[in-house]
Amino acid sequence: MSSICSFTSSISPFTSPRKSLNYNNKYTPIIHSSLQGTVAEPKASSVAEPLLLNAVRGEDVERPPVWLMRQAGRYMKSYQIICEKHPSFRERSENVDLVVEISLQPWKVFRPDGVILFSDILTPLSGMNIPFDIVKGKGPVIFNPLHTADDVDQVREFVPEESVPYVGEALTVLRKEVENKAAVLGFVGAPFTLASYVVEGGSSKHFTKIKRLAFSQPKVLHALLQKFATSMAKYIQYQADSGAQTVQIFDSWATELSPVDFEEFSLPYLKQIVDTVKQSHPNLPLILYASGSGGLLERLALTGVDVVSLDWSVDMAEGRKRLGPDVAVQGNVDPGVLFGSKEFITNRINDVVKKAGKGKHILNLGHGIVVGTPEENVAHFFEVAKGIRY
Repeated sequence: MSSICSFTSSISPFTSPRKSLNYNNKYTPIIHSSLQGTVAEPKASSVAEPLLLNAVRGEDVERPPVWLMRQAGRYMKSYQIICEKHPSFRERSENVDLVVEISLQPWKVFRPDGVILFSDILTPLSGMNIPFDIVKGKGPVIFNPLHTADDVDQVREFVPEESVPYVGEALTVLRKEVENKAAVLGFVGAPFTLASYVVEGGSSKHFTKIKRLAFSQPKVLHALLQKFATSMAKYIQYQADSGAQTVQIFDSWATELSPVDFEEFSLPYLKQIVDTVKQSHPNLPLILYASGSGGLLERLALTGVDVVSLDWSVDMAEGRKRLGPDVAVQGNVDPGVLFGSKEFITNRINDVVKKAGKGKHILNLGHGIVVGTPEENVAHFFEVAKGIRY
């Protein structure tokens, strides 16, 4: 089946406190398109709820909500200034005042429909007895990588109230600051991705250590994955109780697994997290993102999440069709597009929106904003996105 949708991108002037940037947009295309796949029939929307929540729940919305992964970060001059004063990433991500200030920087300039907590998926590790740091120019460093059953035995289950109270405090402040003008997002790392970091000792190209453990000592890896699954379910619940209105799960490295290995080492633990959270927070939308996930889309939907976030390697119309009408989608403009002309950016946004169809779509990139992206192009992205009408 195909559903027919027309939308208008009529851009109104965007007001920003950053006077030095020119955010005017000259392109106001009207697009009529045939869309592949089906989308569930929209329901009447609730005015009191943020647009993002209404869209995810399949309610009738006038346009797709928009936010961008890594929308708070190094491409922003205001963030660079904070980095000069506070060069340690862990300080910036573990100090309530700094977390709130950084999280709100893109909100104050661009007014996205989602405001995501400034943090890192590795933040819980210290509370699990896994010392780490994030080093400028090198990335995550795990001081004592885990390789044996004894190493895994030393890992504690995560108690967020004790280990990361600043996360809860920051989310509470963000919720008050943003009110319901946008949705406040939290996020966590998925078990396999967290395990990859702590076994590899940091980032990896070939993932030989985690795969050696998976294929030679699977019981050891399963024990570690179970600890992460239990802990991340608690972390999501804690974030929701503190003010997060939706939570994104990042399984960045799960796509390094073959489908059969994904079904053993990632899928059961993702499903366990979703099932646990849905028991206590049935109305909390959960988003799942895994880069390079084109070969696993149908399996990602089996986790039970509300939204699957697509990277740019998947055609949005094809992804929508493969996932079916009941799963919302997020994405999936190539972050590199933001280095193009404003006309090019506009055309790519419109292409994704028309292919996603009306409703149950969160407009986003297919990955995080790249360092060096022109800030005025990010502003243009938001301006075009917020001017779209179904």
